[in-house]
Amino acid sequence: MKFAASILLTIVVSFAAGLYLPFWSVALVSFCVAAFIYQKPGMAWLTGFVSIFICWGLLAFLIDSQNESILSARMANLFPLGGSSALLILITAVVGAIIGGLSALSGSFLRKYIDGRERY
Repeated sequence: MKFAASILLTIVVSFAAGLYLPFWSVALVSFCVAAFIYQKPGMAWLTGFVSIFICWGLLAFLIDSQNESILSARMANLFPLGGSSALLILITAVVGAIIGGLSALSGSFLRKYIDGRERY
């Protein structure tokens, strides 16, 4: 239950934050969600990874489909991707997912550290 709630919360807040804040705000959102909704560090990493992968992948796909893949095909030609816009979207989603996963892992470790200090 925590896993699904964390994914949904991270996706919704990341999308909302992306409307007003810079692109790196997804890291802050993943960090805060993982710090407030405690999960084991591995599950927190997976939550951040999956949620930002879905969010960035879906947004990149929607933007790409709106301009009929013109921009992404040109960008894919600049990189050694063979002009594949789908591969560029996948790489975009994976880069965002790694950032989201690592920031959620950091938030989980912070929560674990703070909870450990309160016991002593």
